[in-house]
Amino acid sequence: MTAPDVLVIGAGVVGAACAWYATRAGLRVTVVDRGPVAGGTTGAGEGNILVSDKPPGAELRLAQLSSGLWRDLGEQVGGFEYEPKGGVVVASAAETLDQLGTLADDQRGAGVEVTMIGPDGLSDYEPHLNPALAGGAYYPQDAQVQPALAAARLLRAARAAGARLRSGVEVRGLLRDGDRVTGVRTGDGDLAAGAVINAAGTWGGEIARLAGIDLPVLPRRGFILVTEPLPRIVRHKVYAAEYVSDVASGDADLQTSPVVEGTPAGPVLIGSSRERVGYDRTLSVPALRAVAAKAIGLFPVLAGVSVMRAYRGFRPYCPDHLPVIGPDPRAPGLLHACGHEGAGIGLSAATGLLLSQVLTGRDTELDLTPFRPERFA
Repeated sequence: MTAPDVLVIGAGVVGAACAWYATRAGLRVTVVDRGPVAGGTTGAGEGNILVSDKPPGAELRLAQLSSGLWRDLGEQVGGFEYEPKGGVVVASAAETLDQLGTLADDQRGAGVEVTMIGPDGLSDYEPHLNPALAGGAYYPQDAQVQPALAAARLLRAARAAGARLRSGVEVRGLLRDGDRVTGVRTGDGDLAAGAVINAAGTWGGEIARLAGIDLPVLPRRGFILVTEPLPRIVRHKVYAAEYVSDVASGDADLQTSPVVEGTPAGPVLIGSSRERVGYDRTLSVPALRAVAAKAIGLFPVLAGVSVMRAYRGFRPYCPDHLPVIGPDPRAPGLLHACGHEGAGIGLSAATGLLLSQVLTGRDTELDLTPFRPERFA
């Protein structure tokens, strides 16, 4: 069998986007994953496609490119509950509202659409918000998808265009010809390829180490609560302004900031927490209590609502909070698409497009320098 032009390690949403765009560019693609499609971080995500939580800079530019791509992907691959519902960021105090206004001004200069909301205007956007809040900001470009469904549909479309998917295949080593990576070694045998994309999410650092490369991608654990099905009492993606600083923090200890959003099926998703505890999957009752309490602080109506379940996942954290995207000069033939932390669903479309442009020798739509793999050396 002819070796593929590209072998993608990882069948989460980032790997699926890489496969889709590479296949569309005319490349022969194989995707391998030791588990099922969306079996890692993607399956434990909320499906956020956000520009609201990013200050001007490289990540915001990546998010803006990706946001535009997501609007078209549903038609291209068959739909995945894409909701362009917008986001509302709220402030509990006047000082926090001033800081939010400063961020909004900076974001407008970078092309983000945002409208500041006074305390009397919040109920027009979210009737059930706590009336004691100081105000907020509305971001109409924020959206949401069902992440596992999005990954599955992207891979289905890629396979229909000729890509191959091999689940239950664990990568144990990389094939080399001198310095060049020429494929992967798996429990099912060697698989040659013209290039290899490391889209292994939280395990991206482990794949890099197989090439003798240090890539500081670490797991950051987070929990999400899922309520019973409800009428649409939450219209937008709603979160407290503190969420932005929590995401940007390098603190390893538990941090919680309220993030609340409804779903087409009725349940409300409630987050968020983050802590670096390795791959410890223990269900943390203190984290769940903190997340629930802060959500009720935003939406008092949730106090009497039952929680059906809670789930956890590991976000692929990088010390500078930027993903790793692009070819690795330390191991020619190896490209990275990992380290997106909690923004992987939103940033995946642009990541896949940009790597397809690299692989086909085209100019990339964004400068990949801020995301270069060797920046940690």
